[in-house]
Order: sequence, then structure tokens, then C-alpha cells
Amino acid sequence: MTPRLADVAVQAGVSEATVSRVLNDKAGVSPATRQAVLAALDILGYERPPRLQQRSAGLIGLIIPELDNPIFPAFAQVIEQGLSMAGFTAVLCTQAPGGMTEDAFTDVLTDRGAAGIVFVSGLHADSTADVERYNRLAARQLPIVLINGYRPGVAAPFLSTDDRAAIRQSVSHLVSLGHERIGLAVGPRRFVPVLRKLEAFTGIVGDAGRVEHTFFTVEGGRAAAASLVAAGCTAVICGSDLMALGAIRAIRDRGLSVPGDVSVIGFDDSPLVAFTDPPLTTVRQPVPAMGVAAVRMLLDEIAGGPGPKSEFLFEPELVVRGSTGPARHVRG
Repeated sequence: MTPRLADVAVQAGVSEATVSRVLNDKAGVSPATRQAVLAALDILGYERPPRLQQRSAGLIGLIIPELDNPIFPAFAQVIEQGLSMAGFTAVLCTQAPGGMTEDAFTDVLTDRGAAGIVFVSGLHADSTADVERYNRLAARQLPIVLINGYRPGVAAPFLSTDDRAAIRQSVSHLVSLGHERIGLAVGPRRFVPVLRKLEAFTGIVGDAGRVEHTFFTVEGGRAAAASLVAAGCTAVICGSDLMALGAIRAIRDRGLSVPGDVSVIGFDDSPLVAFTDPPLTTVRQPVPAMGVAAVRMLLDEIAGGPGPKSEFLFEPELVVRGSTGPARHVRG
């Protein structure tokens, strides 16, 4: 279909004259405005004129653990959009039980001539995994960026949410509400983000806290919270929002209420948790900032820049909603 200038102009928030200049590939339009007009064409279902159809600058692999946890699609969306705006095509590689492994995906991507790879919560986050796989990629001069899970000795940029800060924010919030018996429900001990959360939690709470290691799932959170509440915890900090939803279910299974009897804090600020019952208090990972930084670092490496070979920590944000409240003895 031939684009209607008026429709595209309204969608892009620009004048019809500006739309005409973009469609005719004329000068005098800023890159941001040009991108807004092209995005409007895509949204409205119009095909871009041949002169504006850009060949891909190359393939970029994006390897994530799964799609069930909403935080991973959130990372994928931000990174894919950034790569697309730079002319690259993202190839999403999702792992699943019994499916292709991270190493298998890496082999496929390198065989297809990928210009770079972004790893989100991959084997680099497992403290027991061999990290030489990443150094071999670096030795082949393949640009890589690793998100959430720093391992020393890997010559690549790392981007991580500050897990210790997340725990400090969560514990401080709960203590301000009068909670004295606080539980921590996190994943297996071998994962770097878990180790960092655990270190911060035990350093702050000490013997007054209790820790349960479980899976990063609703079922895992449900099992961990059942143990923590049975041990007398009046508040539970979870390693993911999915775990927090499971924790709320476990608390209600015991005939208790959230936050009336037990407060719950999640981690990630996944889409829709603001609309759960009750709306979930959680620690927000700065996904947009991390995704944009990952794309920028990868593109710099592809362009031949030296790139930083270290870890960059991003500050999380505690988002207080309805799943936390004063401890029972404070109210009483």
C-alpha cells in the first residue's frame, strides 16, 4: 500500500512535509525524526520504499536462558531494538530442557558468521562452569558482552545489576516496617548473583535471618516460602518475581495474608507485577539502561574499539507496592 502522509505524520508526531522528506530520502531531517517516521511506517503496516530498505549490517546472537521468566524477553526486546536501529539483525537463541545448549548455539552463530554475541545470565553466571569458552571467543576476536554474572579472568565487558544493593534496599525497607525475622529465598548457591545476594543478606541480617535455596520458579518460591514462614519469618525476600508469586501462594495456603501477616519482596520488576494481588513490591533491574549499554559496547567492539574488559554495576531501584507492610507486633 502507498503510505498516506497524514496517517504516518500523526503516528510519528511530525508534519506531513517531514514525512515526505523522509520517504523521498531528502536531507534536512534529524536521525531521530527519520527513525520515528520509519517506525510509524512499520507500525501502520506500510512497506518501506525500496530506497529506504536497509540491508542488515550483520547478525548478532542473543543467547538467553528461557522465555518463561518475563525478565528475559524484556532484555531481549531492548537489545534487539538497539541492534535493529544500528542496522544489525538479532538472532534470538532460547535454551530449553533437552534443547540446544549455550555452546551449541555459540557454534551455530560462529559458523554463520555472527558479528558478535550477547549472553544474558548464561554459563558465565555459574561459578562452577568453565569460562575458557568465552576466552576462546575473545581469542578469535569475536566481540561478546555478558550480562548478569561476573567472572574474573574473562576478557570481555560485563554488565550486572548490583545484587548487594538490591538486598540492602530490601532489608532496609523491611526493617523500617518493624520486621525482625526476615527470610531470603534464592536460587542455587553456585550462581554469581545468588552468591552476591547471600553475602549481603548474611552480612546485614546475620543469625536473625534464614535462607532457602530453591529454583527460580513459582514452584520454587512456594516451597521456599513455606519453610521460611514455618520458621517464623514475617517477611520474605525473593530472588525473582516468579518466586515471589509462589511465595504469596504459599503464605495464603497457610491461611495467612500478604502483607497483613507476611510481607513479600520480589526481584526484577517484571511486566504486570504491578497488577498482581496484591501489587508486588520488588527490586527493579534497570533493563533499558543495561540493554542500551550492552548494544553500545558490542557495537564499539565490532567497530574495532578496544572496549572495557571489566564489570559495570547498575543500581537497582526498590519499587514499593502493596505486598509489604508493617510487622504484626508493630501494628499491635
